[in-house]
Amino acid sequence: MRAGQRTALQLFVWSRLTAWILAAGTLLLFRSSLNPERYRWDRPRIHDLGSALDVWARWDSDWYIQIAQHGYVWPSARPAFFPLYPLLVGGIGRLLGGHYVLAGVLVSLVAGGLAFVLFFRLAELKLGASTALRATFFLAIFPTTLFFGAVYSESLFLLLSVASFLLAERAQFRWAGVVAGLAALTRPVGLALVPALAVLAWRSPKRRRALTGIAIVPALFSLYPLVLWIWLGHPLAFLTAQSGIWRRHLSAYGPLGGFVEGFRQHAVKDVAVAAVLVFLAGVAWRKLGAAYGTYAFASLLLPLMWPSDTHALWSIARFGVVLFPLVFALAALTRNRFVAGLVTLGLAAWCVDSVVKWALWNWVA
Repeated sequence: MRAGQRTALQLFVWSRLTAWILAAGTLLLFRSSLNPERYRWDRPRIHDLGSALDVWARWDSDWYIQIAQHGYVWPSARPAFFPLYPLLVGGIGRLLGGHYVLAGVLVSLVAGGLAFVLFFRLAELKLGASTALRATFFLAIFPTTLFFGAVYSESLFLLLSVASFLLAERAQFRWAGVVAGLAALTRPVGLALVPALAVLAWRSPKRRRALTGIAIVPALFSLYPLVLWIWLGHPLAFLTAQSGIWRRHLSAYGPLGGFVEGFRQHAVKDVAVAAVLVFLAGVAWRKLGAAYGTYAFASLLLPLMWPSDTHALWSIARFGVVLFPLVFALAALTRNRFVAGLVTLGLAAWCVDSVVKWALWNWVA
């Protein structure tokens, strides 16, 4: 492993350790301030080896552990959570004697460490070593970086999406298609990798063979509705769960839907975050090329076009942490030390606030 990659891994380890100490310290000092609404979610499934571990199982972690233990049922919210991450958690959890929270944290941490190494390699390829290191640092202190150590699928998705781009950059399109297909089985936004990787495949000297490799992505994705059809008799349960439980709908305003609904609901912070992410997607297109810009914009289309009736841009900051071209773009814009310092302070302060809120069972992202 090269020096830059070791540094990326060290950044991941130290940032996770810092977040863990902050979360545990928050619980120890402010336990009386725990959100009373946690009782709706504070279930036996998300208790394992004590508070220091259990703090990384909050909110949607319960759904992942339910799936890991018992699979999918209908009607339920479970089909909204794609299968690859809970499949890994379920297998490792059984090997660990039923410690599913521990299994989920281990999967997230291992995937996160590998993701940081590959993230640096790809950033170095596109932007150079110094900017790649800054991008990796920004990723480590991103406001929703806590999910890289929680029982959530963010780490695994980041690993697979970055790996698929690295493989495509090396003209290994069949493997890129397989890995991107696994990303699509981790989160639905993985399908945004198809048009992005197709841009790189189109430029390949062996265009037909390259595009055939990318066609593996929708083929693998189709396995999930097929399993839901066989298992539940409802192949589109993952869509119905989103509209039924989280009240998402296809907006008549198209890509502006999230912004319109956000303003109507007075969700100014979420609207501002979404606007920044869209701006960074434009920067990614200009700085990194059409493939990276396509992936960023296509990924943002899903939450923007499909807002919730209750929280229009639900979890928009968490969606942003796995869109690596946006972090690349932020690093490319902050070559000035003063600007980079201001961005660092802002990200770090928001990150600390997110970890504290998370530890106290408040909704984050």
